[in-house]
Amino acid sequence: MTEKLEHCFVSLLEEHQNILHKICSLYTEDNETHKDLFQEMTIQLWQSFPKFKGDSKFSIWAYRVCLNTAISLYRHNKKNIVTVEWDTSLYQLRHEEYNPEHEERLKVLYASVRQLNDIEKALVYMYLENKDYEEIAITLGISEGNTRVKMNRIKTKLKNILNKQGGL
Repeated sequence: MTEKLEHCFVSLLEEHQNILHKICSLYTEDNETHKDLFQEMTIQLWQSFPKFKGDSKFSIWAYRVCLNTAISLYRHNKKNIVTVEWDTSLYQLRHEEYNPEHEERLKVLYASVRQLNDIEKALVYMYLENKDYEEIAITLGISEGNTRVKMNRIKTKLKNILNKQGGL
């Protein structure tokens, strides 16, 4: 790949890395697994980047690739993620630590969301990111009406989970 393409990818990844961190927080419970999943999603984005045509926003495309990566890895209950060597000499990413321990409420919310199934987790994540139903539907490949119905059911389910845990 060309240096220009690499630079473009790194720039977009730096700008949108919180997407990856938040998805990692939904699908992992410890820092090491978080880092492994972050690396795997980065690799998947990099390998898919030449196919990104810009028909949609980079963030929508990144959500789709990263959520599919997380769901695929954890649907099969894989504890160890196979990683490949990443040539860090090309670029050093500015890394912003995402530390969910800073806010107890966030930990309680993530613990509750982890009890949902994979698709429900993805819906909640995108909803919490203030994505509209149309964008969520496009990203997840379901209808907008189905997205609304699923989200209403998930809200009820989360309220029940939170009530059992003592709430936020």
